[in-house]
Amino acid sequence: MTRVVAEHGGVNLAQGMPNFRPPQAVIDAAHRALEGDFHQYAITWGAPNLRRAIADKYRKFYGMAIDSELHVTVCCGATETMLATLLAVLNPGDEVIVFEPFYENYAPGCIISGAVAIWVPLEPPDFSFDPERLARAVTPRTKAIIFNSPNNPSGKVFSRADLQIIADLCIRHDLLAITDEIYEHIVYDGLGHTPIATLPGMAERTITISGISKSYSVTGWRIGWAVAPPEISNGIRRAHDFITVGAPAPLQEAAVTALALPDAYYVELREKYQARRDLLFGYVERAGFVAWKPRGAYYILTDAGHFIKALGLPDDTAFAMWLIKEVGVATVPGSSFYAHPELGRTKIRFCFPKTDDMLIEAGERLQKLRTVVR
Repeated sequence: MTRVVAEHGGVNLAQGMPNFRPPQAVIDAAHRALEGDFHQYAITWGAPNLRRAIADKYRKFYGMAIDSELHVTVCCGATETMLATLLAVLNPGDEVIVFEPFYENYAPGCIISGAVAIWVPLEPPDFSFDPERLARAVTPRTKAIIFNSPNNPSGKVFSRADLQIIADLCIRHDLLAITDEIYEHIVYDGLGHTPIATLPGMAERTITISGISKSYSVTGWRIGWAVAPPEISNGIRRAHDFITVGAPAPLQEAAVTALALPDAYYVELREKYQARRDLLFGYVERAGFVAWKPRGAYYILTDAGHFIKALGLPDDTAFAMWLIKEVGVATVPGSSFYAHPELGRTKIRFCFPKTDDMLIEAGERLQKLRTVVR
């Protein structure tokens, strides 16, 4: 969709990347690293000072006891971290439970590792899951449960009660929890983020994945990590070594500075993103979309079925293309986030890591849709 909007012109609310600069202190740290002696390979599984900074951060924010030498593996972004994790812990024929809608790369990761994904839906409006349906999804071949909190694309933040249901299931059936927490600092309405690894009995069976892309507005730097028990970390490190060898050495140095930013940075991050959410959400609702207000991450998932029907279009993809060409706003078709595409055939995802002027321009353009359905 980014390529299409570049061809036609318009406002890109499709790909989840900020149009504003990262923190200046982090940029300055990258410049210092480039001027310094960080041009060759770092240790394959991460520069020691970065792994220490990651361990310190988890200790500070979540009270987790992390040994940087044993538990932390640095990879090229959370996406590669997820793939290295799946290759490390899964064998062909294993089953993995994945909640849908989901970040698109989870399904290919299962395919590459030879595993079979078993889908459990998150149902609007609050994107809750049925605990009994989740329990029924477990079979003797189930190895792990994958989930993303805060969630892309729905904005769901898994509650403590949600996490306890998943944890109880993992403990009962000896399953791994593989959790993508890349949006951990982008939560709204006074909510906090709870890693499932902090629940009783879960530290020894959880792989916690995160990175610097979203919290520090550097999606192109590709620095992510896994925090896992030592024996699983060994497997992730082996897989990672043969996928990418290592993450960029100078950017690992700059990531140390990012992780040391003061608490006030995260308060401001949440406040600014919540203001952006509220700004775009208001425009989206006024335009006539059925919209579900996200509690975390920086996306708004909507239902556009009435627009699709009124325009005589076949599905979400056709509507997303129409939005670019006729309205000048790029989105992502909802079916991209579902293994069962019919569940997303009327859905459209907007992203809002953008400056206010860009969100306002997109919002004003969307008001053209008010003439489509009266």
